[in-house]
Amino acid sequence: MSPQIVMEAKGLVKRYGQVTALDGADFELRAGEILAVIGDNGAGKSSLIKALSGATVPDDGEIRLDGQPVLFRTPIEARRAGIECCYQDLAVAPAMTIAENLFLGRELRRPGVLGSALRMLDKKRMLATAIERMADLKVGIRSMTQAVETLSGGQRQCVAVARAAAFAEHVVILDEPTAALGVKEGNMVLELIRRVRDKGLAVVLISHNMPHVFEIADRIHVARLGRRAAVLNPKKIGMSETVAVMTGAMPPEQIPAECLA
Repeated sequence: MSPQIVMEAKGLVKRYGQVTALDGADFELRAGEILAVIGDNGAGKSSLIKALSGATVPDDGEIRLDGQPVLFRTPIEARRAGIECCYQDLAVAPAMTIAENLFLGRELRRPGVLGSALRMLDKKRMLATAIERMADLKVGIRSMTQAVETLSGGQRQCVAVARAAAFAEHVVILDEPTAALGVKEGNMVLELIRRVRDKGLAVVLISHNMPHVFEIADRIHVARLGRRAAVLNPKKIGMSETVAVMTGAMPPEQIPAECLA
């Protein structure tokens, strides 16, 4: 029985004036997998992810979520559909606590008039939920009430990834989550990404770090010239051959069948 397809796109086109960022791009994400998206600069990775997450609206093509056609005009619409993104710049508020960051932009109000009329926040419920969500993901941070600015770079990235995973229902999209981290902290984030996958969520990982891609990805989506060049099995193909596909040195028709996923 083939794995369930959570999200797919067919023939996505996105033009910016005379520049074609997506030229009939296809995409397929399966349940409970980590799909790495790689490609050279200008390959269309960012445009693809923006289209999938509602940051841009494609000019043509179709996106399906759980088999149903969807059209996201804003990231908020994608978020309501259960798609969460964690961007490279983290988008955390350093002076706020971990619990407050977890609920940034979706704060819980107190019940009754205090919440509806006076707009008072239910800080107690947010703290309890934050503790529960972070414990579920086994994020080893002592206190949810400490300010994010007191955390290391790896811990901050874990907070950002955990925030996305805590509220995602279908898909978590991670943009270069280990780009600015050292070896130890990068491994910490990779371990968290595995736990997110093991919870049953589908994870899209955009990365230039090939060792990390081969360590963690179940499949590798190679973007080239605004299209999907190939989907590779990292257990069957080497890093140098993958780079060759990415740069165009190895045409897709020359890829051995057993290396495709």
